[in-house]
Amino acid sequence: MLYRSILVLASVTIGALAGPTQDVLSFSKPRPLVIWHGLGDSYASDGLVQFQSYIAQMHPGIFIHSIYIDQDVKEDQRATYYGNVDDQVEQVAEQLKAVPELSGGFDAMGFSQGGQFLRAYVERHNDPPIRNLITFGSQHMGIAGIPGCGPFDVLCQLARKATRVGVYNGWVQQNIIQVLLPLLFLLCTPSFYPSAQAQYYRDPVQLQTYLAANHFLTSINNELPATRNATYAARLATLDALVLVLFERDSTVIPKESAWFGSYTPPSDSREGDEESLVSMREQPLYTEDWIGLRALDERGRVVFASCDSEHMHLTAECWQPLVEKYVGSRKSS
Repeated sequence: MLYRSILVLASVTIGALAGPTQDVLSFSKPRPLVIWHGLGDSYASDGLVQFQSYIAQMHPGIFIHSIYIDQDVKEDQRATYYGNVDDQVEQVAEQLKAVPELSGGFDAMGFSQGGQFLRAYVERHNDPPIRNLITFGSQHMGIAGIPGCGPFDVLCQLARKATRVGVYNGWVQQNIIQVLLPLLFLLCTPSFYPSAQAQYYRDPVQLQTYLAANHFLTSINNELPATRNATYAARLATLDALVLVLFERDSTVIPKESAWFGSYTPPSDSREGDEESLVSMREQPLYTEDWIGLRALDERGRVVFASCDSEHMHLTAECWQPLVEKYVGSRKSS
């Protein structure tokens, strides 16, 4: 299927969210919240607007800013597929700095790819600063394959191989977030659209090619010794909390453990052999050598692992409500 990260919400009883929070804390002001939506979604989609209304019920008086690349909803959605992520992060940094309500700092929530884009903001700017960052199903160690490929799914495997040929093309890396393979689409069923997220496609089979060609993910993960930026680590380590949410039944993000900074081990040769072997966050060189400040943050007890028992971006109240209650809207005196 086409990889999209549109927010899907379970039903919520709004009245239940507005109870003691409003009565007990009516004389304080909640910290603002910034949201960056996911692939195929927009800053003003029905699901995102509904979700914001739930948060406003939980934290009365909260200011919420939904990040956009274009104020035209259709163009904002299109920008999740096409464009240069580095340029988009710069645009968003200017956008957030221009919002007066955010000047004292804010909490932030990233849905799917919006999570690693917000982390890029923290590492490269963080002015105004993010206090608590929650990422839902984000691809912090990239993605390593097309969703839905089974061992006997010939068309899917062909699409994966074709993606690996073209995804590290220089023009693609600079201009395309989502790679579509229209020729293979002609061979596939209507429900299957071969695709890959070019600027965070981290192929363990051709890791050296990835390191040479990729500009975005290699940068925010400080994977290249020649360009490693110590300021990135210093800024990420200032977070009060980094909340990493994994979808336990995620069949869209491969591997789903990327949400927890997990990745596949590079195979011993160019064949797809050992991809199923996972490297966890604390085993990553990125962590052990603390390239981005993740280890420093973790050793202070500020990295939180959470999970939702659902598919990618299918948010149930049982999953998101406790996180929003605890890590969003920390109050200060008016």
